[in-house]
Amino acid sequence: MQQVALSWLILELTHSAFKLGVVGAAQFLPVLLFSLYGGILADRFPKKYLIMFTQTSMMLVAFLLGILVVTGKVHYAAIVVLAFLLGCFNAIDMPARQSFILELVDRSTLMNALALHSALFNGARVVGPALAGVALARWGTATCFFLNAASFLAVLMQLARIDVVGRKNVSGKTSSPFRELKEALTYVKETPRLLYPLLLLALFSALAINFNVLVPALARLTLKEGAQQYAHLLTAQGLGAVAGGIFLAWLSWQGPRIAWIVIGALALCVPQIILGLLPGYYQALFLLFVAGWGMVVLVSTINTNIQLNAREDCRGRVMSLYVLLFVGTSPVGNLLAGALAHRWGVPWAFTLGSVAALLAGAAIAACWYRAERRISSS
Repeated sequence: MQQVALSWLILELTHSAFKLGVVGAAQFLPVLLFSLYGGILADRFPKKYLIMFTQTSMMLVAFLLGILVVTGKVHYAAIVVLAFLLGCFNAIDMPARQSFILELVDRSTLMNALALHSALFNGARVVGPALAGVALARWGTATCFFLNAASFLAVLMQLARIDVVGRKNVSGKTSSPFRELKEALTYVKETPRLLYPLLLLALFSALAINFNVLVPALARLTLKEGAQQYAHLLTAQGLGAVAGGIFLAWLSWQGPRIAWIVIGALALCVPQIILGLLPGYYQALFLLFVAGWGMVVLVSTINTNIQLNAREDCRGRVMSLYVLLFVGTSPVGNLLAGALAHRWGVPWAFTLGSVAALLAGAAIAACWYRAERRISSS
């Protein structure tokens, strides 16, 4: 709900897809800068309490956004600053939360857990936009921010109920953060089953997963639709994402097959290419549903591969790389998508980004295949 309201508020204030991209960049830039250090914290300290700290901080940001709107003191610059703060908290939260899952389940059920995690996470993308559309139309953007702030209370209560003994300094080392980062980077570089999935993740995140910029711009600037229709577009994508998570959970007994990465990439990009060539509200609903399905299949399969192949003593740092390349590349992707939409229009931004992602992804997949061949033959 907050993301829907924030995007709509920015467009109301600025009428600019590029400035919406700037806010997206400000929100994700701290993840690019600080998530690796968040991974070090996740390896050193109990993840549960790190997550409780970050969730409390994000609750305060949501409350402050609501206050600014209600008092009429909201300005574009203030939104950029608060988006940056939110990104800082996410840089700590995401590595801890991703690596926390494997402390709650065993390895044999990890893919099922991650798939259900994605289904639940994206289920909020179905309910949230639908509620946000009603709230925006009847009560305004501040309502969405206040409801989001209130929702964190339930989150914190449930986190407190999780009975997990946090482990400090899992690796047993007291080396400097720089040395720990260097160790993790070297480990990933020398492990093809970590390196190439991470590269694919970064590529598709930057070029093909820019829905937070392009969907509101498509609704308002290209299709000339209102807040309710915008929410419906996000709901369609969220329904597809939920379907993708349930699909993977249903097939989790097969394990994280490489074929699902290929299928997910195609299902993510091809609908966006078609949407760019044939923009329209009703076809957008269907195509965004398919793209949401492909996004979850792609990302969840990569996530499972990485967690299963990472050493336990540096899983937090490896997952911080996952977060860095998945979310931290969003500033580049948001700015690129916003610039393309500003220069050539929103539909072409969908098409060009997805075509580039498929071409570059094929090159990375070929390198991964050759690396696996070398390992198997040696």
